[in-house]
Amino acid sequence: MVRAAVLPAVGSPLEITEIDLPEPGPGQVRVRLTAAGVCHSDLSLTNGTMRVPVPAVLGHEGAGTVVSVGEGVTHVAPGDGVVLNWAPACGKCHACSLGEVWLCADALTGAGSVYAHRCDDGSDLHPGLNVAAFAEETVVAANCVLRAPEGVPLTDAALLGCAVLTGYGAVHHSARVREGETVAVFGVGGVGLATLQAARIAGASKIIAVDVSPEKEALARKAGATDYVVASETTAREIRGLTGKQGVDVAVECVGRAVTIRTAWESTRRGGRTTVVGIGGKDQQVTFNALELFHFGRTLSGCVYGNSDPAKDLPVLAEHIRAGRLDLSALVTEHIALDGIPAAFDNMVAGKGGRALVVF
Repeated sequence: MVRAAVLPAVGSPLEITEIDLPEPGPGQVRVRLTAAGVCHSDLSLTNGTMRVPVPAVLGHEGAGTVVSVGEGVTHVAPGDGVVLNWAPACGKCHACSLGEVWLCADALTGAGSVYAHRCDDGSDLHPGLNVAAFAEETVVAANCVLRAPEGVPLTDAALLGCAVLTGYGAVHHSARVREGETVAVFGVGGVGLATLQAARIAGASKIIAVDVSPEKEALARKAGATDYVVASETTAREIRGLTGKQGVDVAVECVGRAVTIRTAWESTRRGGRTTVVGIGGKDQQVTFNALELFHFGRTLSGCVYGNSDPAKDLPVLAEHIRAGRLDLSALVTEHIALDGIPAAFDNMVAGKGGRALVVF
């Protein structure tokens, strides 16, 4: 039996309870969690913005140690440190055949499986976004674990599973920020802080952080922001004022709200790139007129999981960490236990802090 945070139904509060976790079967791995990040996507699962089968154990950003492996698993062994990969690529679908593994059609099929049961009533449990990291231990498909980079503590490595891959990828894979370009990052949460660091690593000349909270300025500047703007109706105008009235070369939206996406677009120079990382609901409608699309010549693109290939990107990120260019601790503003997750969700809604990290 292990303790886990269970979402009984969409719209219901999380329940910290004991679950019965079976031993790994063929092609599976059992992992003892060291840490798990509390991501906005987990909140989106609780309120129905994103849908997965429930009841479910949430949590998709984590790292830990292999406890045991099932038949046929050879790339990891008991005792190995691993990073969880919540969106494993099948390697067979059309997107995978194009090398766009972040768009794999079958990446989330595991979320529909029954992987454990509640101890109190025996009811079936699904593994949230495949990996069920909000638990002391989990059992996942073998392709959901990647060897943790050497020299990176597992507590820090947990952040590589979503926030850092997403933020780094948004800058280096989606927006393709070049040295000397100007960048604006909307939303200074865990992903936004990773995006700011990635922009600094890319050599951006000016990095403007935007958030509704004035209290996040110190966090943003520590991550690499050269300027800070408190979000308001004049945000786009302020950003143009900071960039010679041109707007930034690249705007990265990490919030997922229509008004923020629209503001990021308006803050981008003619011919610039606007990348949307935030996950918004179907009710968040963004509108553009045909003339402005022609006149501004901007590129607007979505960005899934940073357009990353975790197997290829983790070694690159590890090198940045070891060289001191990427500071994972700068993303974390709170260390909590499992029962602290609901309060971490409340802080997200209120726009407080960066990443909350569950430490087991």
